[in-house]
Amino acid sequence: MRQEHFIARHQAEWQAFDAWLDARGGRPRRARADRDWRGMDDSAVPAAYRRLTQQLGLARRRGYSPQLVERLQALVQRGHDVMYRPPPPRWRRSVEFLLADFPRLVRAERGAMAAALLMFALPLVLSFVAVQVRPELIHTLFEPVQLAQMEAMYDPAASKLGRDSGEDLQMFGYYVMNNVSIGLRSFASGLLAGIGPVLVLGMNGLMIGGMASHLQGVGLGDPFWRFVAGHGAFELTAIVIAGGAGLRLGLGVLAPGRRRRVDALVEGGRRGARLALGVFAMLVVAAFIEAFWSSIGWIPAAVKFGVGGALWLMVLLWLWRGGRDRHAA
Repeated sequence: MRQEHFIARHQAEWQAFDAWLDARGGRPRRARADRDWRGMDDSAVPAAYRRLTQQLGLARRRGYSPQLVERLQALVQRGHDVMYRPPPPRWRRSVEFLLADFPRLVRAERGAMAAALLMFALPLVLSFVAVQVRPELIHTLFEPVQLAQMEAMYDPAASKLGRDSGEDLQMFGYYVMNNVSIGLRSFASGLLAGIGPVLVLGMNGLMIGGMASHLQGVGLGDPFWRFVAGHGAFELTAIVIAGGAGLRLGLGVLAPGRRRRVDALVEGGRRGARLALGVFAMLVVAAFIEAFWSSIGWIPAAVKFGVGGALWLMVLLWLWRGGRDRHAA
């Protein structure tokens, strides 16, 4: 084939590949977010690169002009740098998982998440209303000593809300251990045919709702709500997600479909483990807020509720919109 015919046949493809490298090859994250790109599709790039290397070999073997060979060589080199560049550092991959992959995974399990939310919120609301109507019912959930300790922790005169002692850093470690243990129990107990998450979610809902109602009834509602307003967005949402992951794991045991039960369990375990990683990160953030912000008693209620509302909005937007781009779709 004459060089002129060779160029005429492949010129458009070279130009499209060159345009893709200029527009999308250097900044992949920004490229994935670009919804207006009308050039070569990203999925077609590997095949175009392979054809380009073949065309470079043909140009050399047929003795085409040095200018053409140099042009193709430059395109192949640029394509090689994009196709075989090193993976992003681990910290960057972790950030991408938390910002995009984790919210997408939560949305993919929306059915299990909705069921977990119902199992947690319904007992919480019912116990809150029941204790408001009949305050003596709180003694079915807590011992008198526990109630006295709770009332002392939310005394408006206390220097720290929500705890009776301990430095901030010490309490941060305690909150991490306590919250993570609840989240892991919610997830891992899904192996018990899904019964475990139902019990964990239901009991936590009953106790939180009952305690909130009791403190509200004895006149300690203001310090209690100021305390939970900050970290509640991360902590309560994480507990629900962990429960949803446990329910999904239990569903693999009860209803594996056409798969073998062990295969369904392995797949559910893998998805649940990724959800558990995100839950762990959320609970660490919740523990940090609880230890270093929520416990401060002198901050006005308007500020505490304003920050709490902003955190709730941020968490809901993150789970609703995180990872929604054309590449992810």
